[in-house]
Amino acid sequence: MNFAAIILGDEILSGKRADRHFAKLAELLAARGLRLAWVEYLGDERPRIAATLRRSLAAGDVVFCFGGIGNTPDDHTRQAAAEALGVDLVLHPEAEREIRSRFGAETTDVRLLLGTFPRGVDIIPNPFNRIPGFRVRDHHFLPGFPQMAHPMAEWALDTFYAHLFDRQPTVDKALLLTGANAYESALLDLMERIVADFPTLRLFSLPSIAEDGQRRHLELGVEGDPATVDRAMAAILREVERRGLNWQWRP
Repeated sequence: MNFAAIILGDEILSGKRADRHFAKLAELLAARGLRLAWVEYLGDERPRIAATLRRSLAAGDVVFCFGGIGNTPDDHTRQAAAEALGVDLVLHPEAEREIRSRFGAETTDVRLLLGTFPRGVDIIPNPFNRIPGFRVRDHHFLPGFPQMAHPMAEWALDTFYAHLFDRQPTVDKALLLTGANAYESALLDLMERIVADFPTLRLFSLPSIAEDGQRRHLELGVEGDPATVDRAMAAILREVERRGLNWQWRP
């Protein structure tokens, strides 16, 4: 299954607020042997959010959607999700219980809007303040506040996707290559051979450019289980030395 994120908010697209969800979700997935397949940033525009959700729901990906589930005029996620699902919005009974437990006698109709979700969804508990998120078809709708959203995302991962976790350790190793022939197009045949010979690994090549525009080095390496990484790096190193390239291990 592909894991993905949709991160919402005009304030993120304008640069007024830095996104903290992308890096945290990648961290949570990596700790479980998983990785992000895609990330999409959207502003507070309901038609675009609904269109994106229709596409991602049809794809069957596991999507964590951060932001826009409040009850202010710039929060559109609940309405867009209902539109994408083709259902109406209703007060979720479990969400109502959580909200009433949180606010007690101070519960108001406005506060209950926080538990008005697309019909047929399940709630995601919020350990921070008991205002829940919701989930449907492997889509998890979470608040924009990191201190709420991140524990909720971790709970969803451990509750619904533990069977997909790969706890085997992974490593990445790389060489820093320099010299006249240390560029990607000159090493394409080597890269293709490594990919073919070690299909379980992820190969990466990262050129580095100095501020003056001069090429500094090429980082060439692989990521995966330690034993296979060692074999692949040995094959890369043999070919690098055969071609007379300058190299050093990446720190």
